[in-house]
Amino acid sequence: MDLDIVRKILKLEREISLRASTCKLYGYNKGSKVHKKQILFHKCKKRNRWVFGGNRSGKTECGAVEVVYLACGKHPYKKNKVTEGWVVSLSRQVQRDVAQRKILEYLPASYIQNIVMVSGEKNSAENGIIDFILVRSDAGGISRIGFKSCDQGRDKFQGASLDYVWFDEEPPFDIFMECKMRVLDKCGEIFGTMTPLKGLTWVYNTIYLNDKSDEEVWCETMEWADNPYLSKKEIESMTKTLPAEEIESRRFGKFMQNGGMVYSEFDQQVHVIEPFAIPPDWQDMISIDPGLHNPLSAHFYAVDFDGNVYVVAEHYEAGKTVEHHSRCIKEIAKSLGWKTDSRGFLHALIDSAANQRTLASEKNVVELFYENQILVNAKVNKDLFAGISVVKSYLKTADGTARLYIFKNCVNLIREIKSYWWGDGDVPIKKDDHSLDELRYYLMTKPIKQPKVTKNEIQKDKEKMARALKTKRVFF
Repeated sequence: MDLDIVRKILKLEREISLRASTCKLYGYNKGSKVHKKQILFHKCKKRNRWVFGGNRSGKTECGAVEVVYLACGKHPYKKNKVTEGWVVSLSRQVQRDVAQRKILEYLPASYIQNIVMVSGEKNSAENGIIDFILVRSDAGGISRIGFKSCDQGRDKFQGASLDYVWFDEEPPFDIFMECKMRVLDKCGEIFGTMTPLKGLTWVYNTIYLNDKSDEEVWCETMEWADNPYLSKKEIESMTKTLPAEEIESRRFGKFMQNGGMVYSEFDQQVHVIEPFAIPPDWQDMISIDPGLHNPLSAHFYAVDFDGNVYVVAEHYEAGKTVEHHSRCIKEIAKSLGWKTDSRGFLHALIDSAANQRTLASEKNVVELFYENQILVNAKVNKDLFAGISVVKSYLKTADGTARLYIFKNCVNLIREIKSYWWGDGDVPIKKDDHSLDELRYYLMTKPIKQPKVTKNEIQKDKEKMARALKTKRVFF
């Protein structure tokens, strides 16, 4: 190799080493240890994205680095430009101790044009309260990082036009809405990083459940095991020090109610997948939970050759007739090329309550579906606790893998799984569980997959002799 090339490579390596030692940005997610969920966050193009993480899961780092990427014009996954944004903390003291400190750790000193302080000296900015930082951008120009705190009140969040807002921990709803207005005209973005310690607040409904089905909302949970810089020994030690009721939120970044989530095994990044064309051989069954004033929920289920279950489509609507629901279900079936019998009937499972007649109708729901060419089987196993156990086993098997996958267009099933809580007396709260009921009915029809057992030679010989005895062909 040319000696001059070798010198240039060595010089480059020294520069990389120097940068990594003087600024954390140059070593962020580089080398053998990579925080995969941080990278998912940075790659996401949604304009309202949140990380719900346990303490020390790496959530604050990805928020701070995102701000630095945007300010410096160094974002590896987005088109770079000169930006103006806010970093919002709960209080000025929290700003100084957390978000501000993290940004100063990751912001290269050579990119800082000026620092304007609320209090303290800018030559020792980490010990004071910063008002804003002017940052030289590789996009050409000067970016501005402003700092705000929720204890200033909503009035202090008015007037500006911004490219982004980062919430470090959960803000009051009125401040969140005011900040949404600040990014409106620039089609800017909001991102938040928080540990959900306040219970089922507006963030739970608006972001985690995405109850308005906003296509720009994205969220991810981070736990200690996702952080490659935490050792297993440290994780075990920290877990032992936490009260049982705080482990889910402080370790796993999960929202908690008094009784906890029924399906705590659910992980949206694992179980929710992009839709794809289902092979005809995978088509299995439709399952229905009937409703009149309450929603009727129907899902289409497929099974691959390894026994993995896929929820591929849903119909979910309240206040409609059986005729209307049948028409919708048949339209979905037609779009999927779903199988029918020789008479053109679709087959489905349904809650046994569909056999009951009401004073309002001479025919029950089973009969009404039949008249609309859907043959429903009401002989389903409705054992609640056995059904929950089966669903849990599909969400996470004994070896830690998933056997249940939900297409992301099945938004109501996903929402119900995420909002299903234990109540008093170890019984789930009876609310918004229509999709979950028919999911249970369906999975309870599937055979339990037995673990594969490797037999030794002695066991094989015994079985051979037993078979021989049965056929009276004994070999001695």
